[in-house]
Amino acid sequence: MKARLREQILTILAQIPPGRVTTYGRIAAMTEGGTPRLVARALRELPAGHDLPWFRVITASRRLADHPGAPEQRQRLMAEGVRFDDRGRVSPHCLWP
Repeated sequence: MKARLREQILTILAQIPPGRVTTYGRIAAMTEGGTPRLVARALRELPAGHDLPWFRVITASRRLADHPGAPEQRQRLMAEGVRFDDRGRVSPHCLWP
């Protein structure tokens, strides 16, 4: 992945406010040439000890992606006031931007 694209993705990630979420696709659309898969890759490659809100990124279906950090992601989102419906989807009013 090009350094410029990674920088764009991380800059956008840092702007997601508490209590809000966005999708891999929405982040990709805000970049120059990004795709949802590249956004996911950038998040997987975050260095240990970073303070970026990776947990605020969800799938286009408004669900958490299937990954080992999903339980922690759900807990962190709920701590910020994000609620899930019976199907595990985040309320659309929580979407950013």
